[in-house]
Amino acid sequence: MSFDFSRDYFELFELPRSFRLSLPALETTYRSLQSQYHPDRAATQDDTGKRRALQAATQINEAFQTLKAPINRARYLLHLAGFDTMEETNTAMPMDFLMQQMEWREAIAEAKAAKDVGALSALGRDLQAESESLVTMLASLIDDKQDFERASESVRKLRFMEKLQQEVGDAIDVLLD
Repeated sequence: MSFDFSRDYFELFELPRSFRLSLPALETTYRSLQSQYHPDRAATQDDTGKRRALQAATQINEAFQTLKAPINRARYLLHLAGFDTMEETNTAMPMDFLMQQMEWREAIAEAKAAKDVGALSALGRDLQAESESLVTMLASLIDDKQDFERASESVRKLRFMEKLQQEVGDAIDVLLD
């Protein structure tokens, strides 16, 4: 039961190195790899064999979680292409996106103050739709155009969107408790 730790996540799952991928194929291969390299299968091996099985299972799980989530898959593809999304250090955004952010934050604050779960739910749907649009754009930027600079910016935008969606979800939870 040898495991090649040098393969990237796409090679591990025998998928093309692409943002667009087949989630059913990813899940099927994940289940197969999980079964093949599960640490319980190494129960009779020495400590080194058990450790390697655990490391393989860990890498398989990490690869699956990375490839399954669009933002993580984009980050990983950009990393493989030599691009850092600089999410922690580069907060510069286009002015129209920043203005939209401010409008969403104001709408969230107003809905929270009014204790309006319906308005928060509607905002959540709007944010989800915007996120889905960004994911579609990421697919084009990475797979079709190889515009990794703009793709990095889109990842940063998606991160903002995730934070806003979390804020809306938290506000709804507080109001429903």
